[in-house]
Amino acid sequence: MTDPKGVALPDWAWQRHEVRDALRARDMAAFFKAVQQYSGASQTRIARATGLLQGRVSEIVNGTRKVTTLDLFERIADGVQMPDDARMLLGLAPQDPAGLDHLSASGRAELIAVYPSQSAALPEIRDLAGKAAVVDVLAVRGLGILGMNDSLLRPSVRKSSPAVRVLLLDPDSEAAHRRAAEIGESHATFSGGIRMSIERLRELAADGVQVEAHTYALLPTWRVIGLDSTLFVSAFGETHEGHTSPMYRIAGSPHGALHRGFRRFSEELRRTARRVV
Repeated sequence: MTDPKGVALPDWAWQRHEVRDALRARDMAAFFKAVQQYSGASQTRIARATGLLQGRVSEIVNGTRKVTTLDLFERIADGVQMPDDARMLLGLAPQDPAGLDHLSASGRAELIAVYPSQSAALPEIRDLAGKAAVVDVLAVRGLGILGMNDSLLRPSVRKSSPAVRVLLLDPDSEAAHRRAAEIGESHATFSGGIRMSIERLRELAADGVQVEAHTYALLPTWRVIGLDSTLFVSAFGETHEGHTSPMYRIAGSPHGALHRGFRRFSEELRRTARRVV
């Protein structure tokens, strides 16, 4: 059972670079050491605050055990009274998102997790991908999502054979030329990656996976991985790819517009795109 009083760090400690770096990396060994340093709490005190055994805290601090589950990250955040900006660095949803303070917890549930990048969301994405009946992808090239043997979703798709719907950038479009220039690649190299992903999707279809793929001609802005009703959303910028931007896990909510908006955008983009698989 957790200690309701928790462990309190001074406000300035949350701004220390080693604390913020540990949260971004989800390095709980480094984080617990910082908690001990700046709060004076013992491992026993941290264990009581987070509902862990003292031996488990010791293993985490010594690096012999890693924290990987969302539930445990939440317990740690609650136990050390983590402020919202720190929670977001760790990949957790803020407790009081700006502009939603008037809503109940169920109303804020549309935005259920925030990750500093796709890599921090991998355990949750892979867990849901293994159970999904429908996989939706809105990407640019899609190589890291479905186009390579070791890409994010390809092993799950091959194993569980969900219905797969993919939207990729049209390699011959003006938008493809613009995107290639933005990230400093030649158009030939950039478009070649898209064509490779299309061919790899055709291979999945030939192997019996239910696949449909379309190409769109808009400058990429959003990158969306839909696993049944759960969306993982990130953005493309002028200097970064979607997998390096912050990622948001979004679920449908009667009080929220984000989930409905991204679904509507993807459906309209698919309706107006050119089917290639």
